[in-house]
Amino acid sequence: MKKTYGMRYDEARRIIIENRHLIMRINENAICESLILKSNDRELIDKSILCPIFSLTEKRPYNNEIKLMHPNKRTTFAAKNASLTDGKLTVYFDLVTFGAEIEVDISDEYVLFRLGEFIITDDDFRIGPTSTDKLNMDIPPVDEFRLIALPVKRLKHFGEWLNVTWDEGAAVAVVAAMPETRIDHEKSGDGLLLTADAVRGIKLIDCSAALIVTEGQESMLDALDALEENLGLPRGVKSRRSGLLNSGSVWTGNATLENIDEIIDVAKMAGAKSILFYYKCFFKEELGYKFCGNYEYRDTYPNGAEDVSELLRRVTDAGLIPGLHSLHTHIGICTKYVTPIADHRLHLTRHFTLSKPLDAESTTVYVEQSTADAPLQKDCRVLQFGGELISYEGYTDEYPYAFYGCKRGHFGTNVTSHPLGQIGGTLDISEFGATSVYPDQNSSLQDEIAKKIADIYNLGFRYCYFDGSEGANDPFDYHVSNAQYRVLKQLNPAPLYCEGAAKTHFGWHWMSGGNAFDIFPSETFKKQIMEFPFIEALQMCDDFTRVNFGWWDYFPQTEPDIYEFGTSRAASFDCPITMIANLPVLRSNPRTKDNLEVLRRWEEYRQVLTDKEKLMLRSPDTEHTLLKTDVGYKLVEYERVKTPSDITAYVFEYEGRSYATLWHKTGECSLTLGLCGEDISYKDEFVGNELPIKKESNTITVSVSDKAYLSAGDRDKLIEALEGCKINQ
Repeated sequence: MKKTYGMRYDEARRIIIENRHLIMRINENAICESLILKSNDRELIDKSILCPIFSLTEKRPYNNEIKLMHPNKRTTFAAKNASLTDGKLTVYFDLVTFGAEIEVDISDEYVLFRLGEFIITDDDFRIGPTSTDKLNMDIPPVDEFRLIALPVKRLKHFGEWLNVTWDEGAAVAVVAAMPETRIDHEKSGDGLLLTADAVRGIKLIDCSAALIVTEGQESMLDALDALEENLGLPRGVKSRRSGLLNSGSVWTGNATLENIDEIIDVAKMAGAKSILFYYKCFFKEELGYKFCGNYEYRDTYPNGAEDVSELLRRVTDAGLIPGLHSLHTHIGICTKYVTPIADHRLHLTRHFTLSKPLDAESTTVYVEQSTADAPLQKDCRVLQFGGELISYEGYTDEYPYAFYGCKRGHFGTNVTSHPLGQIGGTLDISEFGATSVYPDQNSSLQDEIAKKIADIYNLGFRYCYFDGSEGANDPFDYHVSNAQYRVLKQLNPAPLYCEGAAKTHFGWHWMSGGNAFDIFPSETFKKQIMEFPFIEALQMCDDFTRVNFGWWDYFPQTEPDIYEFGTSRAASFDCPITMIANLPVLRSNPRTKDNLEVLRRWEEYRQVLTDKEKLMLRSPDTEHTLLKTDVGYKLVEYERVKTPSDITAYVFEYEGRSYATLWHKTGECSLTLGLCGEDISYKDEFVGNELPIKKESNTITVSVSDKAYLSAGDRDKLIEALEGCKINQ
């Protein structure tokens, strides 16, 4: 068969774009009127919301006649025609007279659209219709350019992060080909408008986006993998297809060379495959993030990098994968970047110009610009002028604008005089404890911090967690992922996978682990598992991504059923969990052995969990446990029974017989139950060693401490006995 890939006209003078998977038809009005998946001839365009595929936006009309005829406001001009010229698309727009070239690169798996040069003639941007003089400005004054506006049918699944909609037989996505491209969507009825934009000040000329159409999930991942490989992007597909992604982890914030072997033992007992190390393990820090950014080794690592390398060697020798958890966009208020001279590369949320000179004694700061909406939260009322930080009590809302009640030398900065006309502004202080500030992402500071993080990561870490990722500058859809990317590019070798506290579109290529959820207390644990990670796991399936069901702190009251519930729900989506290795509590909690065994069993069983079992485990109204039998693990539903407050008990059925699993919450006791008969059994495991039973005429007495298994023939009698049991003094 003759290969017809490429771009051409058809008999109706429509532009045809074709690759291995798709045939796209763009009419002379620059509207994509058809998008066919070739393998099954499916039409993917939603024709109820047809619109031009290209458009441009100016902050106001700049052509003199258009400016006079139309309101001076942000204005979008839709493409009015498109033609094929020298292998490129040539596009012209409503009202404005200039055009644009769109370069189209067609590969087997995707089609790239790239903004080329603008087409400007001598008649464009003249001061007036009879003048030969042109506007003194860089032309054209395009603020945004829409590379793709594709109205498609919404299929069964829609992944808003990747910008993909798909079902079992088709998939269509509009994705960025570089970090600067802005990707978004709009919902309209049963359809979606998938969009890609180039933005002035980030990247306009040469900005590009990819259209991908394939036969479903796996072929979409194949196409994305080809895109990543060809464009030199992080290998998000390869990472997602790795077996490492659904393996559990242990998190530690206080690892040292002295206790790392104990942490390794905990990880192995929990069946974890990796250990995630908080940066505070290695670097000096106080409450909050006050010293984040200095990255100076703690006294417990007197040899610095050499000691860290030794710790990592012991982790990897134990067969575990070490990961680094850092806060790449946080600059602590006690770091050298803040005090005694505030770095010029800290981010300012508003800019102000001094309308009066500011001497060293002044407590009022006069500025030219309106103070409206400057920060008023008490910990965020901070100005920066030069290297000095200045706190304020409030501000006037009429001219002369001023900040009053100022205290000079905030955060221990040097107090100096500042001249008339100096530009400063309000410091971008982190909303998380106000113990750190954010760097200006348009400066070299992020790269400087990235190198510090890379210096320790490159000692032997293999994956990373980008915490505090939301701490970037506006526009967030660009800076959140670009800040991560600036760190990622300095990590060697490239992480096996990444997780993070926030995500934007381009980060899909490395955030194959999605995110983790913070601490859920024991008393609300099960409820919050269903409210947060469970719901996000459903959503993230549509983006071909898992989530981490949580950084589960370890409490004195943590019990086996808590971890059984959380791990079973996580396994139902092929998602992992992360347990916080709080060593003092692990040592003191009497049920630690049972808790870690629950995690270990699920780490093993999740590898053979069937699709039917996964669906069963997603029920919000049932709980399940894993039994270790003579023929391997068996998954059974169990139900909690009301017992005295110190005892936890669940009943279940297995092969026609009734059982209860029970344990003491805080220690051990002697327990009397109203049971009798020869068929009663009490074991330390479902298939295990017999434990002592003291039998009376109508009762039995057992010792309850670690998780154990009590069996009796009649379920109702077993429940009645547990509900009426008596703890012996």
